[in-house]
Amino acid sequence: MTHRRDVGLLFSARIIRLFCYGFLSVVLALYLAETGLDEKQIGLLFTLTLAGDAGISLWLTTSADRFGRKRTLLLGALLMLGAGVVFVLTNNVIVLMAAAIIGVISPSGNEIGPFLSVEQAGLTELLPNESRTHTFAWYNLVGSFATATGALSGGWLAEGLQAGGSPELEAYRTVLMGYAIGGLLLVFLFLALSRQIEVDAGQQPASEQRVLGLHRSRGVLFKLSALFALDAFAGGLIVQSMIAYWFHVRFGVDSGLLGSVFFGANVLAGVSALLAVTLARSIGLINTMVFTHIPSNILLILVPLMPALPLAIGLLLLRFSISQMDVPTRQSYTMAVVAADERSAASGVTAIARSVGASLSPALTGLLLSMPALFDVPFFLAGGLKIAYDLLLFKEFRSVKPPEEND
Repeated sequence: MTHRRDVGLLFSARIIRLFCYGFLSVVLALYLAETGLDEKQIGLLFTLTLAGDAGISLWLTTSADRFGRKRTLLLGALLMLGAGVVFVLTNNVIVLMAAAIIGVISPSGNEIGPFLSVEQAGLTELLPNESRTHTFAWYNLVGSFATATGALSGGWLAEGLQAGGSPELEAYRTVLMGYAIGGLLLVFLFLALSRQIEVDAGQQPASEQRVLGLHRSRGVLFKLSALFALDAFAGGLIVQSMIAYWFHVRFGVDSGLLGSVFFGANVLAGVSALLAVTLARSIGLINTMVFTHIPSNILLILVPLMPALPLAIGLLLLRFSISQMDVPTRQSYTMAVVAADERSAASGVTAIARSVGASLSPALTGLLLSMPALFDVPFFLAGGLKIAYDLLLFKEFRSVKPPEEND
């Protein structure tokens, strides 16, 4: 019964957090532009946000199995609350950059901070192997739906406030207030978690030397992390806020329609994550990751080649309909190939590798978007690098099977 309650709390936290990330992502770049930042400064701020997240999350997740998973989640929630409050209270660039580095704020609509790594380690502790991929798929599905609903709500709230006479800056700031409130709600949810999500003391071999919280799985994890960093660097070129900005500049799309587009995109992404479970049972986790990711990135490359808004939106939505099938499979695979007392660290190290990769690219996107001749290049570069990642992942890991595929 306690297991079910903890799973429910972790799912609830995921829903609230991803709603807040989506809620903010559609208007964040627009808000920063309204405060007077140009494209290069916005890109730099997003890079600092993701870089700061990488450092903080590395520190928290690699010690979470020993420090305590519940404590780590609580600290992450407080950092999210703090960043939201600072972004509401000031538009000073230096202060915003400091809050972005230290706090937890998502420019992409995707996970950021220590939450994903520690929650997945906790869920794996509560679940049998056979249920892991299925539960992770639902975990991603509810997150995608929450992100979608948040994007829809944030976009239309800002639009409605402006229609009612609020200045754009104040409308966007109201959305930021909602983000801070979400951080406060997470604090209360994490306080209610039991010790069932923690590592059993008997699963922690005291004699093994650790590097970043890892011992016997270091080789596999570092190789996976390098590949995940490449994929995330490519993904950081096209974070949701930057795609929203691209559509706004290219086609003159307002925040309400952008919210609707990303609502549909994230719903489709969530459904694709759930469909991955059936496919993974048939062809395996690695094959599912690779064989669905390549077509989605070909579609991404085609988006800026579309001559009209409906075609560009249609291709983007088609891309999202298969783009997330690698996510629950990747997460489940990572948890499967490491020891129980390495799970938070393993998820954390791979997540940090992704954060580091992603943190380097928004500044490049900002630079490219500031040059009319290179305005579409982020899509081409992202798609090409992601396809290279897929091919390398297949080459290196097709023979490394999780326990359930060795039965």
